[in-house]
Amino acid sequence: MMSPRLPRGLYVITDPDCCAVMGLEISVSAAISGGARIVQYRAKNSSAEQRLREARALRLLTLRHDVTCIVNDDPELAAAIDADGVHLGRDDADPCTAHTILGADAIVGISCYDSLERARDAQSAGCDYVAFGSAFPSTTKPDACRAPLDLFARASRELEIPIVAIGGITPTNGSALLAAGCHALAVITGVFGSADICGAAAAYSRLFDPESLQDRLE
Repeated sequence: MMSPRLPRGLYVITDPDCCAVMGLEISVSAAISGGARIVQYRAKNSSAEQRLREARALRLLTLRHDVTCIVNDDPELAAAIDADGVHLGRDDADPCTAHTILGADAIVGISCYDSLERARDAQSAGCDYVAFGSAFPSTTKPDACRAPLDLFARASRELEIPIVAIGGITPTNGSALLAAGCHALAVITGVFGSADICGAAAAYSRLFDPESLQDRLE
């Protein structure tokens, strides 16, 4: 596998409703304190002005803590705040366009749902990581297609770029995904829906401790 540009570890995705309780910056700061390595800003229904304001604030926060900052769906917004990269869905810009907007050094990830073929195409198009899911039943997207565990194992064998799992992941079932070859675990409500965001993030982050990873490989 080529040297990954996406950090290994907990990948948190913001949610306006979950983060409204404590506020977006406080919520994300707590997740980072708990060990989150990647933060994706996601706010599909907010105004352009609010998205720019919030994304800028999160970018400053991630820079202070040396955490990777990804913007959901919007390469232009990612460029405006000098984010580390963008995550693209089925109906978003293609990877080549995203790299044109953000530059060759930007991280571009793409949702592949339950399709290994889509992941192969994404790798060929120059994507830096692929995401499969829902790995388990998800409260955020209850109707999402399911990505079976063996898909992650097959992708790990075939692909040279990092694999991210998303959907219904807990500190208990996340270990199986890491054993199957996942590089990062993407979580929304499991972290931001908790009354103790820092503690919840820490529970996921412990899965990536060297000793825990070694136990799963043996």
